[in-house]
Amino acid sequence: MQTDSALGRAVALVRDLRERCPWDRAQTRDTLRPYLVEETLELDEALGGGDPAAIRGELADLLLNIAFQLVIAEDLGEFTADDVATTLERKMYRRHPHLFDLGPPESWEKSKAKEQAGGMLAGLPPTLSPLLMAQRLQERAAAIGFDWPDAEGPLEKVREETSEVAAELEGGSRQEALTAEVGDLLFAVVNLARKAGVPPTTALDHANRKFRRRFETVETMAQTRGLDLHDAGLDELDAIWDEVKALEEASEPPYG
Repeated sequence: MQTDSALGRAVALVRDLRERCPWDRAQTRDTLRPYLVEETLELDEALGGGDPAAIRGELADLLLNIAFQLVIAEDLGEFTADDVATTLERKMYRRHPHLFDLGPPESWEKSKAKEQAGGMLAGLPPTLSPLLMAQRLQERAAAIGFDWPDAEGPLEKVREETSEVAAELEGGSRQEALTAEVGDLLFAVVNLARKAGVPPTTALDHANRKFRRRFETVETMAQTRGLDLHDAGLDELDAIWDEVKALEEASEPPYG
């Protein structure tokens, strides 16, 4: 591994820290795991925000955690950073055989599934969020052709599932039945997003951010007008919401 590369510099830094700092030397895989999860989520948040400075900072934190794990494995005599890079290279060769004169091209999910034991759906980590799990399950099934040809199929499925949810609500069904129908609707919406070429997690993140931004503006406007949010009522709050939405849309640059 080149010591002047980005990863090489990070690994060299961690080696030095573990030599001279008792706290860094005491870290283990288990003590660092919570930080890895935290840094990954913070990077995801920064990516959603789109601020280059924030993304750079969070990538640096994640790189530090990765460097720590590499140095710990090195200290234990298990493997080196070069071994990890070699593993990565071999995996990419298998998944992109046509790029390295190793065979015809294959879909990413199909080549990935070959590496998993126990079937096409094996190997998906149970810690995935339900939204991302739905997307991954659908992608795995699509790899063998179990998929809609275009977005029209899942769009019709969304309509169907919406009608079934409405029927459950109108019929006063048990919570279990309603939960099942809402789950089917959400699964269908993920399928629609996937077939439309829209990452569902990204789409929902954008929707969450937009709602938060608009609702916080509603709170500010209500406070400026002397309104108590708890007593204002839906009609008045909805009117302010429409104002906020109109102001945002008016400030957006035109497409084209």
